[in-house]
Amino acid sequence: MSEHEGDRPENGQNAADADEVIFPGEEGAEAGGEDQAGGEPSELDKARAERDRMKDQLLRIAADFENFRKRSRKEIDEVRRRTIEDTLREILPIVDNLERAADAMTDATEVSAVADGVHMVLRGFEDVANRLDLKRVPAVGQRFDPTCHDAMQQLETEEHEPGTIVGEIVPGYYLGERLLRPAMVVVAKPPTRTDDQGSTRPDGEPGVD
Repeated sequence: MSEHEGDRPENGQNAADADEVIFPGEEGAEAGGEDQAGGEPSELDKARAERDRMKDQLLRIAADFENFRKRSRKEIDEVRRRTIEDTLREILPIVDNLERAADAMTDATEVSAVADGVHMVLRGFEDVANRLDLKRVPAVGQRFDPTCHDAMQQLETEEHEPGTIVGEIVPGYYLGERLLRPAMVVVAKPPTRTDDQGSTRPDGEPGVD
């Protein structure tokens, strides 16, 4: 008994340690988890970061575009306002002359004096029109052109070819190369004639029974 007892371990703690089994890789697994947590980001993290970057970039672009749109609108409004102001500055002297002519009419004893005042106002308007590149649409004596003429009446006549403008009701104007207002005109047409049977027809065309 004493011999067997001498072969036993001095305490039970060493026996328990002898029975413990350590599998390979257990210590490395714990170390690997720490490396993954503190190492490079995963593909999902990279995708999220790229999404946030693109979203921020799009928001910046949208904000820049909105600022550009507001700035452009403001500049257009400013140009329009200045254009109107410049045009009115050109027209106001004409209005002043018209008022002077109207005042002179009350004391005028001769019609010629009033006519001279009106013609002076018209000459002032022509000077302003030239500076603004405002040109009158040719009308009387021209062939009717629907792109710049508006036929208000037709006149039966043999003195002019059909389609010729024989009168101007309201003048038309070009502003540069753009039509500002078409001319309202009277256009010639062939006179209608009565044949032997009493039916009417345009000149040179057979009557209709």
